[in-house]
Amino acid sequence: MPAPQVLAPPDPAAVDLTDPRTFHDVDTHALWRRFRELSPVHWHPATERAPGFWVVSKYEDAVAVYRDNKRFTSEKGNVLATLLQGGDSAAGKMLAVTDGPRHRAIRNLMLKSFAPRVLQPVVDGVHVHTRELVARAVDSGEADFVTDVADHVPIHTMGDLMDIPYADRPRLVEWNTQTLSRHDSADSEMESLMARNEILLYLSGLAAERRRNPGEDVISVLATATVDGEPLTEDEIIFNCYSLILGGDESTRMSLAGGLIALAENPEQWRRLKTGDVTSDSATEEILRWTTPAMHFGRRALVDVPLREKVIKAGDVVTLWNSSANFDEDVFADPYSFDVGRSPNKHVVFGHGPHFCLGAFLGRVHVNAMVEALRDQVARVELRGPARRLYSNFVHGYSGLPVALTAERAAEGTDGDA
Repeated sequence: MPAPQVLAPPDPAAVDLTDPRTFHDVDTHALWRRFRELSPVHWHPATERAPGFWVVSKYEDAVAVYRDNKRFTSEKGNVLATLLQGGDSAAGKMLAVTDGPRHRAIRNLMLKSFAPRVLQPVVDGVHVHTRELVARAVDSGEADFVTDVADHVPIHTMGDLMDIPYADRPRLVEWNTQTLSRHDSADSEMESLMARNEILLYLSGLAAERRRNPGEDVISVLATATVDGEPLTEDEIIFNCYSLILGGDESTRMSLAGGLIALAENPEQWRRLKTGDVTSDSATEEILRWTTPAMHFGRRALVDVPLREKVIKAGDVVTLWNSSANFDEDVFADPYSFDVGRSPNKHVVFGHGPHFCLGAFLGRVHVNAMVEALRDQVARVELRGPARRLYSNFVHGYSGLPVALTAERAAEGTDGDA
């Protein structure tokens, strides 16, 4: 597929990246190509809503900042919404916005629950559950791939890891969607804040229960753990459980929906997957790159840092745009082609460096399970209407995707095109 073309590529100086509408009204590939060409380290001026900040769009520069935890900090927030407000209430408590020795100590605690060996039963369950969801969608004739399939995959994994009652999981999905993004422009920021508080209150109740009656789940691990002989604070327990839901649920759901769209719109790539010309692992990595659910992450500079011909001043906010870096022509050959056999494919979907996503292994498992279920059970994918985009400048994804999945057994003798 050729690189997207627009008649008048937007001028970076005229783009407001704080406005979610920006990502609905422009060709985002053309937008980011323009940034990389004209202003790879770009100063975004202040708006009525927020102060100015730096925009880093090249892969090499983004990776350099991700790695540099000496001159850049996450403790003032790691996404625009918190960075531009001056900080994050979870700073120093939640892994994603904690640096230094405390970050390493809590990360090492949580890694014990995320080791591939420990997670093998969970991985097996993901594959079984995903195949069941796809089978039901096939049998129904038509389905909303987001609400009928994708919404149910990661939340059950996180739910199993945290031993969250099944009846409560749908509520967590809805709260989480409202926290990171909105269904449309009519939804208010206050609803996002209220949804976040609902999740925190819910997790607080679970943590109190696990302190009294611990099990083998992640909440129990955190609730009973000690660092230097001292237990974690209640905030550390709650915020780190919240972080798992925040990252593990939303980003995976968006990759699953976006991946299905990509397979449906690229029949040759669908054929390569179906015929075994490429592995499910390779297809998984390309779906992750292609969808890039978390459009950006951010840091605040602790000292003056030169980057290309610019100098980022101490105290400045720096945003790292994964949705640009993952399509950087200097790193990815023919980046605007969806290529399920792409190799190498060193995307930054999960970030990079000390804050590399703790749930990256499970994120890959979720997408891989869906790829294999579609490959084995579905002969044809038909999009039955436009996908409904989320209203966000952080999450790239969908709140609805009407599809029809044709069963493999029912389509013998067809060409198998998506």
